[in-house]
Amino acid sequence: GNEAIPFTMMKLPDRQRLLTRVALAIVLVLPTAVAAQGYPFSQRARVTQNIALTRFTVEYGRPVARGRALFGQLVPWDSVWHPGADDATRVSFNHDVLLEGKPIRAGTYSLWLVPREHGPWTFILSRAAKVSHKDYPGASLDAIRLDVIPETLSPMESMAIYFPLVLRDDGVLRIHWGTTGVSVRVKAPFKRE
Repeated sequence: GNEAIPFTMMKLPDRQRLLTRVALAIVLVLPTAVAAQGYPFSQRARVTQNIALTRFTVEYGRPVARGRALFGQLVPWDSVWHPGADDATRVSFNHDVLLEGKPIRAGTYSLWLVPREHGPWTFILSRAAKVSHKDYPGASLDAIRLDVIPETLSPMESMAIYFPLVLRDDGVLRIHWGTTGVSVRVKAPFKRE
């Protein structure tokens, strides 16, 4: 009953059914293989964190190091750089906050950095929130510029933006890629809706 019959010895209708099944299997599997090749190199991510009564949301693309030299090579020194990929990284918070002790109004901003080989880096939030990662909107649209000190951290293959510390109404926002990170202190003053 279940013995295999060589393809060349099959009757014509049986061969046609087998070929139809094989063709159907190829048609069903091929789009999946093609789609897998179309995945973006940098996956999108979102992190949401409450600090006191303020909700922070960061939406960004996560570039992958892939063995490349990052700062000073892929990311040049002393130039405005977008930490992320594709659309510019967006940072939103629903109440006015203090970043490194400086006030900034509630809203949605794009995030930029100026890495430096020596000395502090510049952390920038721009009022132009929905822009490409390659199009820094210019200093005239900056909502805030802060000096931040780069840290040496354990390796992070895919860039990450996260909150390593949250304590009552204080927190830290960190951008971390490769073995380098920069952090910004956040203070979310008490405020009722």
